[in-house]
Amino acid sequence: MGVEDKPVWEQTGSSFIQNYYQLFDNDRIQLGAVYFNLPFQKTQHSITAQDHQPMLDSCIISTVEGQLKANEDPIMWFHQMVLLKSIKVAWICTNDMFRLALHNLG
Repeated sequence: MGVEDKPVWEQTGSSFIQNYYQLFDNDRIQLGAVYFNLPFQKTQHSITAQDHQPMLDSCIISTVEGQLKANEDPIMWFHQMVLLKSIKVAWICTNDMFRLALHNLG
């Protein structure tokens, strides 16, 4: 299935997630207006799964899970959910929930 064959919410959600993590890892200053000051200098995300679903009121809910490396800290698993809202000709993130999966399973 090509990108053009996917539903619009799948295309939009995937594009947002790709752009978001690229900016977060490489040019975080552009996200400063959203997050204020973040306490780390460098990050690297590895996305292992993502899902995008349409919602009411021209919204898309996107969920992401993967691995995060911040500074020289050990790799940590994370989960994130964002709610995207279509306003005029742009998509904005109206809600963002991020959680580190810090569990001692040993």
